[in-house]
Amino acid sequence: MTNKQPSINSPSISTEDAQQLDLLREHRRRHRQKQKDKTKIWVDLEHLETPTLTRGQRLADQVAATIGSWRFIIFQSTGIVLWIIGNVLSGTNAWDPYPFILLNLLLSFQAAYTAPAIMMSQNRQSQLDRRHAQNDYEINVKAELEIELLHEKIDILKEQELLRLTDSVRDLSAQLEKLSNQLIDK
Repeated sequence: MTNKQPSINSPSISTEDAQQLDLLREHRRRHRQKQKDKTKIWVDLEHLETPTLTRGQRLADQVAATIGSWRFIIFQSTGIVLWIIGNVLSGTNAWDPYPFILLNLLLSFQAAYTAPAIMMSQNRQSQLDRRHAQNDYEINVKAELEIELLHEKIDILKEQELLRLTDSVRDLSAQLEKLSNQLIDK
């Protein structure tokens, strides 16, 4: 598709307007080229990159998924309540009497190992999120460039139409002038 731009030397627009149009076109062209050079688009990261997870990463994801579920919360809460009830009802034969030191030790042990596993899983997910955000940004930049290109094409079409209308008005004015001179001469 060839876009014929209005001639800069056209008498329909002033030299100053023509210079401004040229500056605007050059600025848009440079900006579009700069963005085009640095923009590469990934449409679907999951299909382009299938990350191979290490055993530790898979384990961290499984731990995070398990601990972050309602099923685990209900299971753990039930276990704690049964532990306390069992020890209270056992009276003097309790395996973990009232301050429940053994229960505290088990819960601390669980927290000591699950917190780092959850953090590892979150860090990996954060990296994926950053890649997705970068991908979204690059797609948005590309869309912005396409929209800008469409705006430029519309501006050029408007300029061409304005020049045609200006030429038509000038021609009609000349014809009116000619007709009025003919009427005056008669």
